[in-house]
Amino acid sequence: MTEEQKGVLYLCATPIGNLEDITMRALRVLREVDLIAAEDTRHTRKLLSRYDIHTELTSYHRHNMRTKGPLLLNLLRSGKNIALVSDAGMPGVSDQGSELVGVALQEGCGVTAIPGPSAGITALVVSGLPTESFVFIGFLPASAKARRERLRELQPQQGTLIFYEAPHRLRAALADLNEILGDRMAAAARELTKLHEEIIRGSLAELVAHFREKEPRGEFTLLVDGAGAESLTKNEPEWLHLSLAAHVALVEAAGSGRKDALREVARLRGISRREVYRAVVDEETE
Repeated sequence: MTEEQKGVLYLCATPIGNLEDITMRALRVLREVDLIAAEDTRHTRKLLSRYDIHTELTSYHRHNMRTKGPLLLNLLRSGKNIALVSDAGMPGVSDQGSELVGVALQEGCGVTAIPGPSAGITALVVSGLPTESFVFIGFLPASAKARRERLRELQPQQGTLIFYEAPHRLRAALADLNEILGDRMAAAARELTKLHEEIIRGSLAELVAHFREKEPRGEFTLLVDGAGAESLTKNEPEWLHLSLAAHVALVEAAGSGRKDALREVARLRGISRREVYRAVVDEETE
């Protein structure tokens, strides 16, 4: 079968909140394709109903991608055209769509993007932070240890950092951002393009304090100022480049006992107290 006979996978951007934020081209494609593969069919059905679109709908998400992906690929091979949509924004960004794109291209199928809304870019341009250079991170790891390790890797990044975060993890994420990256300027955007759109701007410490008093609701996009040449030194925690043993000694010098110092260093580093203890013992016995 030639490439011309194979189907096309359309990556179709959909509204991130306000259903009016969809292009005429996207509506045409959603009407004309043979199948729409949606992250959540219930969510996408609301959009299709709004615009009187009756194209066949199927689910494609993280939990069924291993079984549904090959089925979608077979349809593309047979010449069917498929529109891939996420719950909001551009599919293939922080979701399972990128894997389907990869295998479709390997099979010689066409892949076309239908541009449209993006929560990350929307939040960036209204954040008040620099837009000349930015780094899209997406979701941070759920576990505290992995999240803190990732943030330490991002500490030297000089472009504005863009994160997505769930409301139940927002407070922990902001606390780690403030502690590891330093008190940089930031913005937290929620319910973008919706009736209750809200953008909280300020330093990370101010955002931590704000959400300590106010319960986070809705999905968040976090924007954090990058590490400029001046802020690299200014924002680094004093202990960042110390060994574990030296870090424990620093905490002890501030008045803590050994057990409390071990516990505090483990918390700051996002590792186990046992690991810190072993590092101290190893250095003391050298």
